Amino acid sequence: MAFTLDIGQKAPDFKLPATDGKTYSLANFADADVLVIFFTCNHCPYVIGSDEVTRQTADKYAPKGVRFVGINANSPTTYAEDSFDNMVKRMNEYKFPWVYLYDRSQDVARAYGALRTPHFYVFDKDRTLVYTGRGVDNPRDTGKMTVNDLERALDEHLAGKPVSVPMTNPIGCNVKWDGQDAHWMPADACDLV
Repeated sequence: MAFTLDIGQKAPDFKLPATDGKTYSLANFADADVLVIFFTCNHCPYVIGSDEVTRQTADKYAPKGVRFVGINANSPTTYAEDSFDNMVKRMNEYKFPWVYLYDRSQDVARAYGALRTPHFYVFDKDRTLVYTGRGVDNPRDTGKMTVNDLERALDEHLAGKPVSVPMTNPIGCNVKWDGQDAHWMPADACDLV
């Protein structure tokens, strides 16, 4: 099996605490026609650079039954800014339109095969993966972006069409794995395409 979920695989379940004080699993999003799960964090310049584009996408597609869930799996021992307390502060400051979950054990990141921040996964109503990879082609400086892969995938899927480019390489900082060097990646984690 590849490190990252393959197109057609089901979303792994989870039970994670959120910045709003609640705990969430996949069942909490059963009403969503499309579920976008993305691995993110507090400190990464690629996340910070693209959060407002992600916000616009989340707001744009919410009326079409699309829900967004952000998951921070970064080790706070690598970057203290990625702690749960800082997640709460960031959500209070920016009021992003998604639930922000904390994967302290990193088990969920391993189950999904999260490579970088941000790394997006788009699941259909049955929670089958239809797209994975980057949100946009220049997340660090969205003023220079030319392609929004996430919106293209959502548009095609919502129109009942197959996603024309179902897999792209996520662009961003690697997930910060506990007990590892800041730039370490698992041996079986490689480019998606």
